Amino acid sequence: MNVIFIIIVGAAAGFVATRLMKVETDILTTVAIGVIGALIGGLVLRIIVSVGSVAFGFLGAVVGAAFLIWFWQTYVRK
Repeated sequence: MNVIFIIIVGAAAGFVATRLMKVETDILTTVAIGVIGALIGGLVLRIIVSVGSVAFGFLGAVVGAAFLIWFWQTYVRK
């Protein structure tokens, strides 16, 4: 079922991409463009999310530490 779904989504994505780029291709090439583009796009998106998750994790840690320092200075150290 996954393969059929990838082909259907790839066909739709290839159709939209070929229309946006104003390229006339046959059905097989359109599906291939969509499937390969989906694989490339998925890989790039996973890399961005994994790098982003590390950066956002660090940002969250800094915000959490700043909150802890504020809490300590405001309520504990009086």
